[in-house]
Amino acid sequence: MTRLADRLPDFPWDRLAPYAATAREHEDGIVDLSVGTPVDPVPAVIRDALAAATDTPGYPLTAGTPALREAVSAWAAATLHADIAPSAVLPVVGTKELVALLPLLLGLGPSDRVVIPELAYPTYDVGAQVAGCEVVAADSTVQLGPERVSLVWVNSPSNPTGKVLGVEHLTKVVEWARDRGAIVVSDECYLELGWEAEPVSILDPRVCGGSHEGILAVHSLSKRSNLAGYRAGFVLGDPTLVGSLLEARKNLGLMVPQPVQLAATAALGDTAHVTVQKERYARRRDHLLSAFLDAGFAVEHSEAGLYLWLTRGEACWDTVAWLAQRGILVAPGDFYGARGARHVRVALTATDERVAAAVRRLSRP
Repeated sequence: MTRLADRLPDFPWDRLAPYAATAREHEDGIVDLSVGTPVDPVPAVIRDALAAATDTPGYPLTAGTPALREAVSAWAAATLHADIAPSAVLPVVGTKELVALLPLLLGLGPSDRVVIPELAYPTYDVGAQVAGCEVVAADSTVQLGPERVSLVWVNSPSNPTGKVLGVEHLTKVVEWARDRGAIVVSDECYLELGWEAEPVSILDPRVCGGSHEGILAVHSLSKRSNLAGYRAGFVLGDPTLVGSLLEARKNLGLMVPQPVQLAATAALGDTAHVTVQKERYARRRDHLLSAFLDAGFAVEHSEAGLYLWLTRGEACWDTVAWLAQRGILVAPGDFYGARGARHVRVALTATDERVAAAVRRLSRP
């Protein structure tokens, strides 16, 4: 019997441990820009909602509370410009869990091909491998040829590059997939963090023609509301696909805790904290981008999202080592695919004090 763990790649961040140890030896401590984990407080409106919901002894609904699904529907209308019925919304236990399990939950297997971006969040690949699918990395439908495809992942704004896919590009993907009976799933977890471009949802009628058939969008409250620790996300789109996922998740007991559902409802109903958080990230981005450019780095894409995609024109691990000597930890680009071999990903998720420390260190020879 082959264990599942034996079929999966080594966890990439384990390879970064020696460089983290080097960075921690800096006299002023480490500046960790390697992982996009929130560092700012959970907004009070969300914490208050969670605290008020602690007396919930019964099992939560896998489908989500009516209030949460209605809140997502209203948010989608205002933010995604998409008309989504509450019944076409499904809360999930953090979107990484959904990404990792989605091919399996959709019933895909060894006879199915899953397309992922050439530079991609590693869990797209992991999820396909869990289901035993064939994985193809491609950024253009021209690369795919005539073979059958079952699932296409798109990610805009991109992790790791921050690239934004426009209406024309997304429309071509949807049309291509529909012609072949493939499902398109768009990871849009950074959609509310546009800097130099305005991200667009795959559910936008300009992209999908007003029909959500065969398409799903994945969203998270981790970034826009600092709720990574709450594991609060949701998937929405094609009602038939959402219904199928619901039935599978009910059988597997995959349900978001009731207090988290109520906190998520509060988060979706408040826009003030999202504005405040985006302003924080904008300031940090400005400081880090200027410092890296002054230190001789080049930036590519990075129009949106929580990362800067940078290069010094050398192997990514050499750049990781150079920065670690200065107490700054970043992610090597090859974590995300072979095309990242000469880039590093720099997260904006550090406190103002740590960002200022990184800026000082980058200004020194």
